[in-house]
Amino acid sequence: MSATSLKGSCHCGAVQFEVRTELEPAVRCNCSLCRRKGALMSPLFAGENLTILAGQDSLTLYQFNTRVAKHYFCKHCGIYPFHQTRKDATRWRVNLGCLEGVDAYALEASVADGASLSVVDDA
Repeated sequence: MSATSLKGSCHCGAVQFEVRTELEPAVRCNCSLCRRKGALMSPLFAGENLTILAGQDSLTLYQFNTRVAKHYFCKHCGIYPFHQTRKDATRWRVNLGCLEGVDAYALEASVADGASLSVVDDA
């Protein structure tokens, strides 16, 4: 499957973005944050493939554990649209459930072992 340019948004529409990414292989992560948010994430893509179209000021940043990964959330509706990864700060993943015209439930997903990267308990 080749990378496609897709539009996406948070639930309330305050954050709108465009991303060029493949949809598969989709990934879930077993770290404490991802287990709780339950998002299905895109394959890794380069940061320059993500463009915030609206709502930069509506994004809030959450970092935990080693404080390397940057998880972004809409401060109005709480939805996680994308994050910068811990293993490689030039790589990003997008929440596939935020993309227009994508049925995230129809995609097969593997599980990334983010829990093994933790330096604290239950992370």
